[in-house]
Amino acid sequence: MTRPMLLDADDSVLLIVDMQTRLGASMPADAWASTRATTIMLARGADELDLPVLVTRQYPKGLGDTVPELAAVLPDASVTVDKTVFSSAAADELRDALEMTDRSQVVVCGMEAHVCVLQTAAGLRALGYTPFVVADGVCSRSPAHRDNALERLGRGGITVTNRESCLFEWLRDARHERFRTVTSLLR
Repeated sequence: MTRPMLLDADDSVLLIVDMQTRLGASMPADAWASTRATTIMLARGADELDLPVLVTRQYPKGLGDTVPELAAVLPDASVTVDKTVFSSAAADELRDALEMTDRSQVVVCGMEAHVCVLQTAAGLRALGYTPFVVADGVCSRSPAHRDNALERLGRGGITVTNRESCLFEWLRDARHERFRTVTSLLR
């Protein structure tokens, strides 16, 4: 099966994996700040372009709720799924929510890159979806683990992308009616 190289806004879903308070506190400060900023930017872009947004929380009793600054910008129609499995693709409620979107491309950001993000992307691909993992939208406690995860994903045929590519691929044309609003997120 040929997988598209570029994102299509009409076929994309944003999946935010485990961006939680206690888990974030254990990340390197710079990586955590960058991952939060990218995820917030993509959530705002997805909202502007009417893309479905799905959010997971890994064992929220222990790892906390979705970080407040991200929760504040999530679209009203976003769906949050609590899970204990590392692969979000293995959570029945997430699979059901994803199926309801009737879209095949899943833009994945969150943490940790080498655990839940990697297993989620691999699981999505096994289910027939086309995952795109956002390199500047994922982090791990160890930068080496993050880098290893991105390398493994790329070698495994999963597209590793970045936030600007996502936004511009969703727009596709400078004449898009939301071009100024979406590109203003990059400033």
